[in-house]
Amino acid sequence: MLETAARGRTTEVMAAIRERIAGRALAAGDRLPSIRRFAAAMKVSPSTVVEAYDRLAAEGLIRAQRGSGFYVASAAPAPLRLAEAETPKARAVDPFWVSRQSLDADAAVLKPGCGWLPADWMPNDALRRAIRGLARSDGDLLAYYGSTRGSPALRRLLLGRLAEEGIAAGPDHLMLSSTGTQALDLVCRLLLRPGDTVLVDDPCYFNFQALLKAHQARVVGVPHTPSGPDVAAFEAVLAAERPRLYITNSAIHNPTGATLSPQIAHRLLNTAAAGETIIVEDDIFADFEPEPSTRLAALDGLERVIRIGSFSKTLSASARCGYIAARPDWIEALVDLQIATNFGGPSPISSEIVAHMLAGGGYRKHMEELRRKLVRLRRETADRLSRLGIEPWLMPRGGFNLWCRLPEGRDSGEVAQAALAGGVVFAPGNVFSVSQGAAGFMRFNVAHMQDPRIYRVLADALKG
Repeated sequence: MLETAARGRTTEVMAAIRERIAGRALAAGDRLPSIRRFAAAMKVSPSTVVEAYDRLAAEGLIRAQRGSGFYVASAAPAPLRLAEAETPKARAVDPFWVSRQSLDADAAVLKPGCGWLPADWMPNDALRRAIRGLARSDGDLLAYYGSTRGSPALRRLLLGRLAEEGIAAGPDHLMLSSTGTQALDLVCRLLLRPGDTVLVDDPCYFNFQALLKAHQARVVGVPHTPSGPDVAAFEAVLAAERPRLYITNSAIHNPTGATLSPQIAHRLLNTAAAGETIIVEDDIFADFEPEPSTRLAALDGLERVIRIGSFSKTLSASARCGYIAARPDWIEALVDLQIATNFGGPSPISSEIVAHMLAGGGYRKHMEELRRKLVRLRRETADRLSRLGIEPWLMPRGGFNLWCRLPEGRDSGEVAQAALAGGVVFAPGNVFSVSQGAAGFMRFNVAHMQDPRIYRVLADALKG
């Protein structure tokens, strides 16, 4: 326990120095406070400050000058690189590899590793009607910036959905963002500083890792179980690492398809509150559930849980619009950040399209039809994969992902690379895993698994 506390105090000292440098209180070439003076100011031991300074020097943020002390490094930092190799083709399989292959692939390439539904599954006729209606709107909607919190009509609808969950939120608890990813980016901008620790599930949605790398956060994983994160591991990590944030999916976890149990949800909230860790709950897959499961934001009442989401998986990844539900003082700060980085809220056109789609009964019917299709396809895909020796880790309650274990000894990264030559993009396990412990797993999108060529290419890749 003493060692854990010491590590926490060292992290606090490092964070304080980073904050001074980021806020320009310390500039390049400036001398840092003496070890004894800073130890007294931070109420820690001199040895803690020595360790913090040594670690910052190892990172290149400060430099030691013999007999004089520590100084802010004067050399300009190298541009931030999120991937190691020069070109996408030269890279190993990583989160950026999967994203690039899925987004940039030719239309003829099959994409069972992607994270969206086929275009002909979406409510395209209703979207066209909504767009035609907007085309007749006055010029303000078509030409002007949106308001800082986003469309009032869509926010009213979202507040109604939150009320159905038992979350008593008002207009000051909610804002819209351009996308769900931008919602998370804004939260990270508000609450994180370089070097802060962030806890994620292992495995987790691969773009969580990519975004956190862009924010220069230290990412730590906690093993995920069919009922949520491993609670004992979660408690141990919070005690040892004191993460600033924990980012997760509660409803239909990505990639595993797991569902958070009420018992684990309560323990997570209690542990996070004791450790002053803020939870970010990405609820993007909630509407795929047959019945609502436990939600951290509902249990917490938006005190220390931030809810983010969007409708890119259920309506359109083209007319994108995200949202953030959080306590009012955080929303106020996030609105300012959105102005600084996006000059206003999301596209008024996209927001009004989503509002139009949610306002009638058509959206509920659309989701009922999607859920029926996916129940059948999850079974069919699992049966066809089992003939290749590939088995689901669990059968999800909803959604379009199957997290599957490959035959013994097969590396999913190697399988994905081999399959790409056959015109098929898969999502190998380790792109989702912070610990790189999921080489034997693959995530399959059942909505894109109907073409027989996929299974032929997969069978050949498994042999290779």
